[in-house]
Order: sequence, then structure tokens, then C-alpha cells
Amino acid sequence: MRPFVLALVFSLLTVPARAAPEDEDWKLLGGALALIQQIVQVAAHSKDPEAARKKVDTMLAGENPEANRLAARLMDEMLDEVPAEHRGTLAAIARDLLVLARREQAKAAPADGAAPLDPLQARKDLHAMGLRYWDEQQFLEAVRRGDRIAVALFLAARGLEGKNPR
Repeated sequence: MRPFVLALVFSLLTVPARAAPEDEDWKLLGGALALIQQIVQVAAHSKDPEAARKKVDTMLAGENPEANRLAARLMDEMLDEVPAEHRGTLAAIARDLLVLARREQAKAAPADGAAPLDPLQARKDLHAMGLRYWDEQQFLEAVRRGDRIAVALFLAARGLEGKNPR
């Protein structure tokens, strides 16, 4: 999970919603915690980091009904006593913060949009292509012929690490 996302959620909590009794404060905090818990749960229970990233991105894109419901309830609580002329500005700031969070996530993704290759899977893929992941000569031949897929698989397979191709 990106620290930026946590900063986003916690920054929303700092919006001065009202001087409320303690039980109202706890209700607001409970709403924020429920939203944060959705994101943390995805990250904690997903065995595949790429799948977790996609699920969190889905939440940030507004495509998760439960997260949308929790976020809307939280915003309603926070904006309840904010004058109407300021609500639109606060909502726009929240939307822009989500855009920034998604932009930060996109920067962290590989440039070609592909997930990082698992070394074991890369070795299997090279084997299926009739190539040996530890063979420097086959790697160099793949480079010479411009076979970007094979080169990426060789690098991901990590069979040539420590070797100095001639």
C-alpha cells in the first residue's frame, strides 16, 4: 500500500467538520477506519501484490461499491456542518487528492504496464521456447536478433546473474 494513500485518508480526517460531541467524533473516526480497513484488508490478504494493487486502484477509481458507500458516508459526516458554499471546494480537493494517489500508483507500475515477471515462471517460459535460462550464448543471440520477449525472460529468470557475457 502506498504511503500517499494513507496520507490522503488521514488528511481527509483533518478537515474541520464541526465541534461535535465525543460520540459524533467516534462515529466519524469509525467511518474513516472502515474505509482504511478496506484498503488494508486487500493488501494483507492478497498473495499476489499485483492483484492487490489492482484492487486498491479499483477502489481509488470509484469502482468498488462498498468503498464508495463508506467514502460517501465519511464525506457526508465530515461536511455535515460545513457551509454549503465550501462543500464543493472540499469535495473537489478530495477528488484531486484521489487523482494524485492514482498518478503515484501509475508511476510505481512498470512502464509497459506489464507485471514484473516471476523468476520461476520466466524459466518455465524460456524452457517452453527451447531456451536454457543459464545459457549466455542463447541470451546474446536473443539480443542480436532483437527478441525482446526472450531477453526480458532471460533477465527475469536471473540465470545469468554474476556471469559476464562476452
